[in-house]
Amino acid sequence: MSVDEAGTARGNAGADEPGWEVDPDDESGSALVASVGRQIKAWRESAGMRAGEFGAAIGYGEDLVFKVEGGRRIPRPEFLDRADEVLGAGGKLAMFKKEMAEVRYPKKVRELAKLEAQAVELLAYGDHNLHGLLQTAEYARALFEMRLPAYEPEAVEQAVAARVARQTIFERSPSPALSFVQEEATLRRPLGGTMVLRRQLEHLLSLSQLRQVAIQVMPTSCEEHAGMQGETQVLKFKDGTALGRSEGAFNGRAVSDPKQLRILELRYGMIRAQALTPRESLAFIEHLLGET
Repeated sequence: MSVDEAGTARGNAGADEPGWEVDPDDESGSALVASVGRQIKAWRESAGMRAGEFGAAIGYGEDLVFKVEGGRRIPRPEFLDRADEVLGAGGKLAMFKKEMAEVRYPKKVRELAKLEAQAVELLAYGDHNLHGLLQTAEYARALFEMRLPAYEPEAVEQAVAARVARQTIFERSPSPALSFVQEEATLRRPLGGTMVLRRQLEHLLSLSQLRQVAIQVMPTSCEEHAGMQGETQVLKFKDGTALGRSEGAFNGRAVSDPKQLRILELRYGMIRAQALTPRESLAFIEHLLGET
């Protein structure tokens, strides 16, 4: 098989790959995909190429080309790279790679990822599951696979990819301050099986070595607990503003009012004080790993 034939085979095989469909309920995302599609078509026509000829040149099928140009399919990064090269766009098409990669994720997740990307400090208490930023891909997959009503397989993989993509927050420079308090039960429940839990605990130990990350454990034996009203999270931003949410406060809605945020910060501060220290928590997780 020649290089061109192999490329075409890859393109045709990936034409129906899950996770790159356009969500009709995401108006802003759909509009962006449609705009990029129109630009690709304009560049193709300006180059005097038919859809089939263009598809063969970039290693994708004609049907996929029509779907992308019609705004019915999100172009993959390699599609945009090849299109930019073949059409001589000088980077004007390749520049959309990041936006197209992001728009494949649900709008709610994209909005959360943007907030996390802007935060200089994150405070998060979790009582049922590990916080999404702490989860391994296989742990996240186990969580999504047990959702009811059941997710379709492609929806599971899309959700996992979106969750993992948010974890670039650990690589940011300057680094935000990240504080997590997790219930002991979230570290013991073998979601996905014992080996998934072992690798998840190992991942927590690895993250706890990062200077900007503090992971604390709330022991089940704790007699006083300020977090009994449910999960709590606060995101603080460079301009001094913040956004917070707690299941047991303000009807569970997100708040930005300084007085309401103060209540959430006080609650989180008490939760941290009642939990094991980061050093004690590290030893606790190591002990759990030894038991698993």
